[in-house]
Parts: sequence; structure tokens; C-alpha cells
Amino acid sequence: MQNLTSESFRQKIFDYEENQEWAYLGSKPAIIDFYADWCGPCRALSPILEELDKEYKGLIDFYKVDTEAELELTQIFGIHSIPTTLFVPVDGDPQIAVGAYSKEVYEKAIEDIFNIKKPLITP
Repeated sequence: MQNLTSESFRQKIFDYEENQEWAYLGSKPAIIDFYADWCGPCRALSPILEELDKEYKGLIDFYKVDTEAELELTQIFGIHSIPTTLFVPVDGDPQIAVGAYSKEVYEKAIEDIFNIKKPLITP
């Protein structure tokens, strides 16, 4: 998972300084985890997202935004509770989920929002 700063967010996800209307810059769907180091549910969610990052490698880009360090991004997206997950499809508007959920819930969201089925894991 890659950490995003305001600058890298504008380069990889959406340049909110240049555009008023949402225009995703990525070529693959993305999942962005807004978190803080002190947040217990965030720490519980982190290994789930890291597993998903490995399982969906090449299909979905996974990012993290430290809400303590990136106040600008936190304010732009109106993040008031963490963890908050932003699901960003290639086409269409992003969808937000607030809270930490099970891996199965994220897999279902990936299928529903991105239309991507869970890859088969071969031993």
C-alpha cells in the first residue's frame, strides 16, 4: 500500500486544485484508507487492506492517507470519523464507507462497486 500526500493525491487520484468536477486520474480502481496511527479500528483494518492489496495486485491500487499529516485531504473529503475508506472506480464517483469492516465486507464492496470478483489464490 502506498501512502498518499496532498501532492501525490493530486498527481495520482484527483487534482482538486485544477478541477471542480471529479475526474479520476488512475487507470485502475483504487481503495484509499484514511487513518491515524492512534486509532484502534484503523490498526485492526490495516492488515485486512494489506491482504486485499496482495490478493487484488494488478487489479486495484491501494493507498493510505494519514489524517493527522494530511489535514488538507481530510478536510476536502469531509473526513470526520476514521477509519474511512474511499472506493474509487475508474468511471463514476467515489463511494465512502465509514468504519472498520470484515475482509468479506470489503470483498463484497469490491465486487459491487468495481465489478471485480475475488481472484483465485493458487498455492
